[in-house]
Amino acid sequence: MNIKNIIAVAIVGFALTSCGLYKKYDTAKTQELIPQNVFGTPVVDTLAMKADKPVDQMSWREFFTDPLLQKVIEQALANNTDLYTARINVEKSKIALRTARLAYLPSLNFTPQGTLSSFDNSKPIKTYNLQMQASVDLDVFGSITSKKRAAKAALMQSEFSELATLSNLISTVAQDYFYLQLLDREMEILTQTDSLWKASLDTQIALWQNGKAYSTAVNQQESSYLNVKTQIVDTQREILAVENELCEILAISPQHIERSRWENDTFQLSVFNFPISAEALLNRPDIRAAEFGLEQAFYNTQTAKAAFFPTVTLSGAAGWTNNNGIVVDPGKLLLTAIASLTQPIFNRGKIKGNYDITKLTEENTKKKFVQTVIEAGNDVNEALADCKASHDKYGYYRRQVEVLKEAYTGTHELMDAGKASYLEVLKAQESLLDAQLNEVINLYNGAVSVIALYISLGGGTK
Repeated sequence: MNIKNIIAVAIVGFALTSCGLYKKYDTAKTQELIPQNVFGTPVVDTLAMKADKPVDQMSWREFFTDPLLQKVIEQALANNTDLYTARINVEKSKIALRTARLAYLPSLNFTPQGTLSSFDNSKPIKTYNLQMQASVDLDVFGSITSKKRAAKAALMQSEFSELATLSNLISTVAQDYFYLQLLDREMEILTQTDSLWKASLDTQIALWQNGKAYSTAVNQQESSYLNVKTQIVDTQREILAVENELCEILAISPQHIERSRWENDTFQLSVFNFPISAEALLNRPDIRAAEFGLEQAFYNTQTAKAAFFPTVTLSGAAGWTNNNGIVVDPGKLLLTAIASLTQPIFNRGKIKGNYDITKLTEENTKKKFVQTVIEAGNDVNEALADCKASHDKYGYYRRQVEVLKEAYTGTHELMDAGKASYLEVLKAQESLLDAQLNEVINLYNGAVSVIALYISLGGGTK
């Protein structure tokens, strides 16, 4: 067998071996990685807010109908620096993909050269080369193709990462907005309580001055009244802190955040037929980003594998020169064509080491994908549990407030008639205040849990 046959057999062998380098990532493998029963044991089959369509299919404008909240969210989407950074990363990925696609094209360089040379003080000889050089790498073993596919996967990953940042930003803004509404409602309750307890304190002072009550009753009543005063101050400070936090997210200077009044049915929870399946998780941008991370890792491994095979390069040059062994003037046309094949034989273990690293990275990416899916399923399970708990407690808190209002009114009337002590009135007052605040907090927790369910099912990206 002569040398030509040996080379031909080697090239055919390499070509057959490299067929596997051109295969695309099998998306069915991603589905195989998703654990069974990803939501765990559901605490409730269907639970969400009243709506005309499934909550996970609603745009954020359909989900958050408060015009003032929509205005705040739009401002956050326009100004937030984290979201801006995510958008910049998308643009960087687009540039990287464009660069990877251009790798198929030849490179073209203009390389003029000029030389002055003199021997033994002779007259200098001028030589020059005016050439255009071109070269192209033939993607025989899929290295360029794998890099392009990896860059495309990286672009998709960055785009879904941007969507994940967007949905988390919307969730954070909405929660802060509702928290401000909660604090406003608490201020209303505390202000009303302040007025009622001031009247009770005045009554106790009048009774003490007329010898019908002890000074200890006045002291106890005043202590409770002052406690409400401190809660008002704390709530005012908390409102300012949350407004400042929201302004920071909006990238604006500290200022008042305009908002509507809290209504008890802002996110009234109720049960209705809304099936939640594992496929709904595929709407989540973080899972889609992780999925494309798997694809990128696969193609990075393919690129590292292609490094074991030869690189084939075609290059050529054309131009004018007056230096072709004998200096001539004017210059003559010079054409050059070169075909080269480089087969790695020993590269101090770099190629093998890089391949092993990419394989380990690919396996680690699979583990991270599974963990992302598990965390997503846990998010849904937790959100459903929180929704159910807030829904179940809603009626209890409402009834508790009603009966404690009656108890407070009745106890106060009995004290005025001398049939109840001031301690009973104080206890009734404090119990009513705690119940009113707990009712509002539960409503807020219910709203937050519905938002969490919406986001955990991939909402907030439209």
